[in-house]
Amino acid sequence: MSIQPVPPGAPTVIPHITVSDAKKAMAFYQAAFGAEPGMMATTPDGKVMHGELRIGSSTIYFNDPFGPLATPANIVLHLWSEDVNALWKRAVAAGAEEAMPLKDQFWGDRYGHLKDPFGYTWALAQHVEDVSPEDMAKRSAAMFSQMKG
Repeated sequence: MSIQPVPPGAPTVIPHITVSDAKKAMAFYQAAFGAEPGMMATTPDGKVMHGELRIGSSTIYFNDPFGPLATPANIVLHLWSEDVNALWKRAVAAGAEEAMPLKDQFWGDRYGHLKDPFGYTWALAQHVEDVSPEDMAKRSAAMFSQMKG
């Protein structure tokens, strides 16, 4: 089975919201707008590292503030690509600045952040590896353990 660089059915651009208490915000959007919960990955201390909600045909990504997304109320535009390396080079050549290096991440995506000249953050991603929930938990724990030490 081949790895799909853009997950099947995923829109190309997805709003990604950094918000204090992402679980509470996601619960609000479910109650207020009938959003349907999707995948959620948490840090070992229970913060939302990545959460997904669907409202109609749209998807919104959520996370709690930490790391390069430490500012609450930050919006990141998530852009899936079939060739993220080429897209990264194109964006940098056009004037985007690296905010988080593009590299293979533990969750199975080649992923990084760029800031556009207007101050918006773009997360560029290409799915490169299918990771089981068990491996995801192990890899997540290892990464956050390294961050503490």
